Amino acid sequence: MGFLRIIIIIILVYYVFKFIMRLLAPFMARKMMEKAAENFEQQFNNPYYKRDKVKEGETYIEKKPQEETYLHDDEGEFTDYEEVD
Repeated sequence: MGFLRIIIIIILVYYVFKFIMRLLAPFMARKMMEKAAENFEQQFNNPYYKRDKVKEGETYIEKKPQEETYLHDDEGEFTDYEEVD
């Protein structure tokens, strides 16, 4: 009897949750869209946004890329080899 009661409670909680989410989903979606639009507007109105400073055909690099070194002094020396069949 106790097991059946737990199963019925789980099913009831599931359907109540499903019903509440159907009511709240449009509200939550609207809030998410408003927040995304607000973030987009803030980014677009940002004075540091450099969209007009670069003329067409020019390339603008904000910072110099770091040079990658593949071989350090403590790693040893690379030895080329050939495969033998």
